[in-house]
Amino acid sequence: MDDIIAADLRALIVTINPAARSAEIGHAFSSPGNPFWWLLHVSGLTPEQLAPSEERRLLDFGLGLASTVQRATGAAGELSAGERRAGADDVRRLVSRYRPRLVALLGLTLYPVYVPGGSSGGPGLKPERLEGAELYVLPNPSGRNRAYPGFDRKLVWYQDLAAHLARARSIDDR
Repeated sequence: MDDIIAADLRALIVTINPAARSAEIGHAFSSPGNPFWWLLHVSGLTPEQLAPSEERRLLDFGLGLASTVQRATGAAGELSAGERRAGADDVRRLVSRYRPRLVALLGLTLYPVYVPGGSSGGPGLKPERLEGAELYVLPNPSGRNRAYPGFDRKLVWYQDLAAHLARARSIDDR
């Protein structure tokens, strides 16, 4: 599946890799049990509910979507450390080229892939930068995410990201 990216985005959301079901359908977060699109809308990151087939419309809202590893799997655990490192290097090049304001890593397990030796310490804004972009960690929206079960435990972090981006926009508008 292709990355969805353009220059100067508010945020580039980075996943570990496409789920097998999403790759089969051809659109990100296509599994009916994955609340990714609903989280984006309810949090205020998108002003309307998008369907997976409308994923390119993320660009209309200053958002992009990229996968660390392009290979689809049934579970992220099927990816090797080498695949993750190589994919992170590819994403770093995207960030360097397109210059999003912020990179949002989708899942706490992605943090040490991008910050070697680092521990995320949980979701939220991080002190590190990725190729000049702010770095934020979001809980993975998957229903398999046992660390953040239920919609509301994930939503609070998507809302926090939306608020952070809104504050940054108001500063830019001055």
